[in-house]
Amino acid sequence: MELTELVAAGGHEQLVAFADERCGARGFIAVHSTALGPSLGGIRFWRYRDEREAVVDVLRLSAAMTRKAAVAGLSQGGGKAVVLWDDPHSPRDEAVRRAIGRAVHLLGGRYLAAEDVGATQADMDGIFLETPWVTGIDPANGGSGDPSPVTAWGVLHAMFAVCEARFDDRDVEGVRIVVQGAGKVGAALARLLVERGALVTIAETDSDRAARVAAELEVDVVPPQHVLETECDILAPCALGGVIAAEHVGALKCDAICGAANNQLVDDVAGEALAERGILYAPDFVANAGGIINIAHEWAPGGYSLERALAQAAGIEDTMRGVFALASADGLSPARAAEETARRRLAAEGGAPYVPGEASAMRDALLARWRV
Repeated sequence: MELTELVAAGGHEQLVAFADERCGARGFIAVHSTALGPSLGGIRFWRYRDEREAVVDVLRLSAAMTRKAAVAGLSQGGGKAVVLWDDPHSPRDEAVRRAIGRAVHLLGGRYLAAEDVGATQADMDGIFLETPWVTGIDPANGGSGDPSPVTAWGVLHAMFAVCEARFDDRDVEGVRIVVQGAGKVGAALARLLVERGALVTIAETDSDRAARVAAELEVDVVPPQHVLETECDILAPCALGGVIAAEHVGALKCDAICGAANNQLVDDVAGEALAERGILYAPDFVANAGGIINIAHEWAPGGYSLERALAQAAGIEDTMRGVFALASADGLSPARAAEETARRRLAAEGGAPYVPGEASAMRDALLARWRV
């Protein structure tokens, strides 16, 4: 399939390639939809095999962001950026950050950048030197900082809905939960679960990080290659996506799946296979919406408030209940029910594509804090 066919097949509005030979920065920005507002999505630094793999990833991730914002009730669309980077954990210098910032700036506010896998707040602050269209910057500059605590808080509340639906009790105390990935969100989620009496096990490819988190929280560690076969009540994917394929479903030893990773299912077939086997799947773009909810509060009246962001993210519990209810009423898998929820909102409220320069509280707030 040709590149333009890939873009058209996903219903995307725009795909932008950028490169700066002076600092070596190169990547792609995808704008999936601006029907509900400017597209919002994180910048991912990752080691891709080639540019085609990077394009496929950015298109898939940006489409998921549209669904996430729609289900969360936000006035944003879906976008994403990926940067081809050999070592995702290596720091970027100012030249790289500025190059990415210039690429974001050329879109004029149709895409709002945020933090994603491999990115840091320092990256967001560096991008902010070139453009106001970036979120999650240092609170001293009017941003909300690291979104991972609010993301984890939202996933916790999604788990309350899962426990209620599967175990007839929303309490996670005594529930066996395997957290796959002990990065910022995974570790934060594990901490919240331990505090509430859940029986937590972690899996993490970085052995040093796994040891630190396990020692701090006094939890068990399972080898990452065995995580899908580990017996538990809830499996919580909190690392990269694409971890559940249809062929994996038969080997799973969990009653439910609810985590923070984007695009946990390889495809729609996996979602149907989970439903057929009776494993309750909490759609990822519903469960992990706490991060974009947190970002939206950067342009709320009165400025950013962590307390208000946490309160809204807690509403993910009711949103997830609604998805499960729709799935039951219409005979859908939860994955399809979540997509239907997003489709209905886009059909009811979606307008013409967002035009840069239109007056809005969001645009005014981001411009007001920008220091040239």
